[in-house]
Amino acid sequence: MALLQPLDPVFPIAKQIELDASAVVLVNLFTLDPTDEPAFLQVWQDDAAFMKQQPGFISTQLHRALGPQPSYLNYAVWESVAAFRTAFADAEFQARLAAYPASARATPHLFQKIAVPGICVA
Repeated sequence: MALLQPLDPVFPIAKQIELDASAVVLVNLFTLDPTDEPAFLQVWQDDAAFMKQQPGFISTQLHRALGPQPSYLNYAVWESVAAFRTAFADAEFQARLAAYPASARATPHLFQKIAVPGICVA
């Protein structure tokens, strides 16, 4: 099972999903042993297919870090924290977490877009 490690220990994902906010992005960093990479990719694919079917899911993209050590970044866009919370708390999804390789470490965190004048919009 993947161990969840908070990006911010003061405000882990369990606290973040209690909030109400719209248009959120889940950024999840994964690290794992190289021998577990094929298993990780299969489990992640299965989870992504599950999440794609959930109300409020918009999109996801998995990125692999350059170099020999398998590190991944998952970027998933949701309509709201409420939609993500429902999908994340779903019993079927929670049961799926046990399928991740024992070496997998996940660091999930929710973000919102912000506007920076002249650079980007919220």
